[in-house]
Amino acid sequence: MKSQNLLYHIFTSRRRWLTMPATLILCALLALGGGYLLAEFGPLIAGVGLVGLFLGLWMMRDIEIAYWVVIGVSCLLPFASFPFSIGFTPTLLDAALGALFLIWVLQIAAGVQRDFISTPLTLPIILFMMLAMGAFIFGLAHAPLTPYVLRHFGEVLLSVALFFLIINIVRDADRLRRFARILILGAFAASILGILLYAIASYISEDLVMDALSKLAILGYPAGPGVLRYIRDDPELAMRATSTSVDPNVLGSLLNLTLGIAAPQLFARRPLFRRRYLVLIVGAMALCMGLTISRSALVGVGVSLTLVAALRYRKLWLLLLAALALILILPQTQGYVAHFVAGLQGEDLATQMRFGEYKDAFTLIGRYPWLGVGFAGSPDIDTYIGVANVYLLIAEQMGLVGLASFLVVMAVLFVRFWRTRSLAAAAPELEPLWWGLHAGLIGALVGGVFDHYFFNLDFHHSVTLFWIVVGLATATTDIIQRQAAPATSENSPTR
Repeated sequence: MKSQNLLYHIFTSRRRWLTMPATLILCALLALGGGYLLAEFGPLIAGVGLVGLFLGLWMMRDIEIAYWVVIGVSCLLPFASFPFSIGFTPTLLDAALGALFLIWVLQIAAGVQRDFISTPLTLPIILFMMLAMGAFIFGLAHAPLTPYVLRHFGEVLLSVALFFLIINIVRDADRLRRFARILILGAFAASILGILLYAIASYISEDLVMDALSKLAILGYPAGPGVLRYIRDDPELAMRATSTSVDPNVLGSLLNLTLGIAAPQLFARRPLFRRRYLVLIVGAMALCMGLTISRSALVGVGVSLTLVAALRYRKLWLLLLAALALILILPQTQGYVAHFVAGLQGEDLATQMRFGEYKDAFTLIGRYPWLGVGFAGSPDIDTYIGVANVYLLIAEQMGLVGLASFLVVMAVLFVRFWRTRSLAAAAPELEPLWWGLHAGLIGALVGGVFDHYFFNLDFHHSVTLFWIVVGLATATTDIIQRQAAPATSENSPTR
């Protein structure tokens, strides 16, 4: 519809003060951007830049395309950056998120969106962001502000703010389902790529995969033998799948979040994909997560799907028990089982290092319990910021007050979830997705006990994906409640 086309509103507006400057700015950007890329980087990069430009125009035509780009970059090129500097080296995700927010602001200016939706999570999230900014400023009293810290802190705030954009643009079931499809497809694509690279390295040539991944160095990725990852970084032990996520635990965290969303679709009356395709999607994601040998991801998705099986979809027990049996019986998985058991017993080096990090984190939190030490660095030479636990990491940076504010956000989210379950049961087309989005968040929160990706300055894409899912889960609850409101009013007694 033309009423939803931002370019239509801008370039056909009767207000010439809006139309003419927008046209001139677009032409200038075309000329300057194309000339700079051609002169500085040659025809190949210029061609890629031209494709990116047309993609940007497509994004302006439909804000959903901008969302697709954010998801695609987060899943497939999460650490990619532009091959040039503008005082700092911007990432593809920076550009995608910036474009998404710019389009939203332009829609508001053009009158496409005239109202702002608020939910019970709005104030808690604003408070959480304000406390983060306060901790950031407070921390500068004992640590210098660097461009790196400033930029990455800004990225994290932008990712949290993505929640407000999601709940304001996802207002109907059809758009919600499209958004969820793109998220699952992005994780599926990363899974397929991870499986293919793992198979080639295992059965054909490790050098071939190393060379292929090293070609991403032009986009800021690492290169050389280090792109292949093994248990305890020992080539004599099992290889771990990474896809294009650099670290197997990062890939595992992505699949932990999205597998919880996709699995309940197997029991939907009207799944997001045809069931035969959905089986392939869920199977590939589960296989790739197994190949990452990420214990935190396995525990997270195991807990989330167990809760879904116990509370709603009993048939899911069969899949979980079958998966557990295969893991315990197959010869190919015995190394995985041994690695998992060693972690539970605290015998391997990685687990022992985590225990050391936990001890150091408690020392730091004990010294600065209320507001933390900020995001730039620790004031004490014998402590540091960094621990493989998202809750301890938040407490280090924002103190117990900041951690409490984050837990309040999650508590409000899941209290709404629990109170809405009877209404969700009356919405069969949305109920599996509603359960899945909350299951994905449960998996992420449980995995966060052992990892730190969903609130870490170094993993912007993970923070982005987490808050997208928080926004989608909230939007789903809002849609279900709005759909139930007319039925409630019709059944209420009249005077």
